[in-house]
Amino acid sequence: MTVKTSISLTDEQEEYARSLVERGRFSSLSAVLQRGLDMLRRDEDAHTLKIQALQTLIDQRRAGPLVPLEDKVDDFLAGVDRED
Repeated sequence: MTVKTSISLTDEQEEYARSLVERGRFSSLSAVLQRGLDMLRRDEDAHTLKIQALQTLIDQRRAGPLVPLEDKVDDFLAGVDRED
């Protein structure tokens, strides 16, 4: 389904969009704007997934045992000594 709508663009935005059409990159101004909205949606979806993954990681860390930083450093240094 296609919906017609009216939008406002700056002169610079319109000039850029028209140049994409004139160069044959897109068939119309509508196609340029549709592609931009699709890209924005993918970007927003990716951002949401990253936030959810970080929240899951934070929740897992809160639920797990607290490991003192010194233990982590000692474990790291022990691994470095073994690699030499």
